[in-house]
Amino acid sequence: MAILVYVEHIEGTFKKSAFEVVSYAKAIASEQNTTVTALSIGKVEDSELNKLVEYGASKILKVDQDQLKQFVNKAYASVIAEAAKAEQSDIIVLSNSFSGKGLAPRLAAKLEAGLVDGAIELPTTSGSELHVKKTAFSNKAFATEVVSAAKKVIAVNPNSIEPTKQEGSATIEALNPSVDASDLNVLVKEVVRATDKVSLPEAEIVVSAGRGLKGPENWGVVEELAEALGAATACSKPVSDAGWRPHSEHVGQTGIVVGPNLYIAVGISGAIQHLAGVSSSKTIVVINKDPEAPFFKVADYGMVGDALEILPKLTAAIKAHKAN
Repeated sequence: MAILVYVEHIEGTFKKSAFEVVSYAKAIASEQNTTVTALSIGKVEDSELNKLVEYGASKILKVDQDQLKQFVNKAYASVIAEAAKAEQSDIIVLSNSFSGKGLAPRLAAKLEAGLVDGAIELPTTSGSELHVKKTAFSNKAFATEVVSAAKKVIAVNPNSIEPTKQEGSATIEALNPSVDASDLNVLVKEVVRATDKVSLPEAEIVVSAGRGLKGPENWGVVEELAEALGAATACSKPVSDAGWRPHSEHVGQTGIVVGPNLYIAVGISGAIQHLAGVSSSKTIVVINKDPEAPFFKVADYGMVGDALEILPKLTAAIKAHKAN
């Protein structure tokens, strides 16, 4: 009756979200007096798998098959479902990441389970029910879902749970699931990643800019600030639509939804569609020369002024602080 948690990795290295979901599962397991089994799919060395032990996993299942080296939604959902049945797991936890958003509903359907996606807090228990707080209406509100189904799938929003280290030990076992050919009718042949940039969905700090930058030729001040902070860069939809920045940097309701510890919005007015994609940020800083910009209403801190004057000074101050 262990709680099963699916952990994602990038080319054999676990992302922070993997440790978040293991910590989340361990907190539930402690309350229910059970254990956590972590499931990893793809090539991962045992030394990397053992990192999961530090966050509460007491058993680790590794699936290392050539046909599953790259993420395939249908196949991965089948493997997770098979592992859940083998471990007699009534609760399955995974990250509400880009791939998790596709996995969770498919997995819930396979297991005939109740589903909560976008969980942001540990659940409370009432008998056999779980009460889970989650984001709703494109992050514009919160809801508490009551899951009464015998089996439950919970997809946890990245950066909403702090990973918690603890003492423990674990066994690592190979799992060789039977993968149906129909699950592999769509294959990913290659994934090309930008290795010189901080991953936007995983970033703890994001520096984002809009049309207030006046043109792509001024984007250097944003990149310099991001580099000084170790942050990812992002942009508003009008900026990506205009071709100033790639669509992969577009954050908002129709782009990438982020929830970093710090979100710095530069020259972005704060339309509701943009706010929907960033409202989960723990701290929001707004820099805009328009004091009536809607973004100031939701900001934790705000600066009124020309971004092209403020950002170089802010970058210089950060570099000086680091140097000291």
